[in-house]
Amino acid sequence: MNHIRNFCIIAHIDHGKSTLADRLLERTKTVVGKDLQDQVLDDMDLERERGITIKSHAIQMDYVHDNEPYVLNLIDTPGHVDFSYEVSRSIAACEGALLIVDASQGIQAQTISNLYMAIDNGLEIIPVINKVDLDSAKPDEVEDQIIDLLGCKREEIIRASGKTGIGVDEILEAIVTRIPAPKGDPDAPLQALIFDSVFNPFRGIIAYFKIVNGTLRKDDFVKFVSTDKEYHADEVGVLKLTMSPREELSAGNVGYIISGIKTSREVRVGDTITHVESPCSKAIAGFQEVKPMVFAGVYPIVNEDFENLRSSLEKLQLNDASLTFQPESSIALGFGFRCGFLGLLHMEIVQERLSREYNMEVITTVPNVSYKVFDKKGGCTEVHNPAGMPDPTYIDHIEEPYIRASIITVTDYIGPIMTLCLGKRGELVKQEYISGNRIELIFDLPLGEIVIDFYDKLKSISKGYASFDYHIHDFRESKLVKLDILLNGEPVDALSTLTHFDNAATFGRRMCEKLKELIPRQQFDIAVQAAIGAKIIARETIKAVRKDVTAKCYGGDVSRKRKLLEKQKAGKKRMKQIGSVEVPQKAFLAVLKLD
Repeated sequence: MNHIRNFCIIAHIDHGKSTLADRLLERTKTVVGKDLQDQVLDDMDLERERGITIKSHAIQMDYVHDNEPYVLNLIDTPGHVDFSYEVSRSIAACEGALLIVDASQGIQAQTISNLYMAIDNGLEIIPVINKVDLDSAKPDEVEDQIIDLLGCKREEIIRASGKTGIGVDEILEAIVTRIPAPKGDPDAPLQALIFDSVFNPFRGIIAYFKIVNGTLRKDDFVKFVSTDKEYHADEVGVLKLTMSPREELSAGNVGYIISGIKTSREVRVGDTITHVESPCSKAIAGFQEVKPMVFAGVYPIVNEDFENLRSSLEKLQLNDASLTFQPESSIALGFGFRCGFLGLLHMEIVQERLSREYNMEVITTVPNVSYKVFDKKGGCTEVHNPAGMPDPTYIDHIEEPYIRASIITVTDYIGPIMTLCLGKRGELVKQEYISGNRIELIFDLPLGEIVIDFYDKLKSISKGYASFDYHIHDFRESKLVKLDILLNGEPVDALSTLTHFDNAATFGRRMCEKLKELIPRQQFDIAVQAAIGAKIIARETIKAVRKDVTAKCYGGDVSRKRKLLEKQKAGKKRMKQIGSVEVPQKAFLAVLKLD
């Protein structure tokens, strides 16, 4: 065990984490020849194109230091706020972490939140300034920020470049000399922490784990504590670039287990594996159910594709257990699913993967969050969908989720950012200067206000110089109302939203104006109305396409024209009763981009 080092990499999106990991794999000769490509650990096309890590990966490296062989287990983590629970479990499986900061951008919000998580878990932190070869690099300034944040010595900070390979040897040496070896008793009852799982079409679900105590052998009879399910360990091994089977793994090791598990719900990130005969006395702390935060309806563009969409979502769920879905139907869009996502990036990724991997083109309704609705008898129900909202007369009050958001920016943009947050019903908790002209703003914001366009707006008003991180804080009572959109008096359920009472009138008016542009004109007038309950708060009329029936009357008495116009009017009235209004797909998407 003294020659094992388990470490992860903490970094904000686009700070060069995957590139630096490539250099470590190259230097330890873990990846050679044709396997050597950019972002080795990001194996999804989507990850490479966007330059983000979506799924965390683990890989084992062999390294010789002072003629002693060492085993280094790198557990890669996603950098986006949506996947913070996965990051927390990866951190729990390590004894040390590389804190990577971009030399040109400095410390960002996501870095700080993951760093605190690592410090809480007692990890040894090795600070690394990456991209020092760039012309825009400010390594001295960034060093000062790291010293303020960590309180470390200047000589402990390693300057590196993932692109050119500067500093990679120093990093490997620091991993061996500064990160402690794992502690644990190989003879104690088995306790292994699951930090990730992947789906293999031939082998079922493969769980990745770190053994805290005990020894796991091939063909052992094991059980997963939180689900209480029992399995045979058909194969155990370590994770090189491909899986490499072993007869046994003991405390401190990171590896995988294959036991023919078919459904992703049975393997939960953060769960504990133990032996059936001699189980451990308690599970590893920190396990929690991952709860979706953002909900949206996902509908196939062609109604016949409903079953294909179901099977696509089921296959996607095998790889991504945090995606939840249940069937629902809508008058406007037909049959589809109500899906729960970890956040907006997660929702975007699921949509993209449905399109790429399963050829499913889908319409997504307005995303919303889950609300707690309290009735007058004292009962409480969770509502994820405006259609599930009970009648207003039965509602006592509604509570909505609030987040504690941390925004790090330079002082030039404080004004516009504060205006944006206060406009989203935010409350300023505190503001503090981190270093020089960089400031951290802490806000309490309703989650429902940030799910649509908050992140995009923040990036544009700060010219990309603001980073944003959040966690769920609490539920608070709010004056929320259900806003319905009516076309010719008929509600379009897919356009219904839950919104705050103060914003309802302006939101309804903007929605009506937008739909007036997007819905094609018919042979009859179409009334587009926004309503709260029975009260209409905004209205626009889409004028009919008219044929000039009086064109053939030239001269003669006015009653001839009147007769033709009356005949046309009767026809339009009849058409309005039986005519239906088709809402184009653009209209559902436009609601998301009202500004």
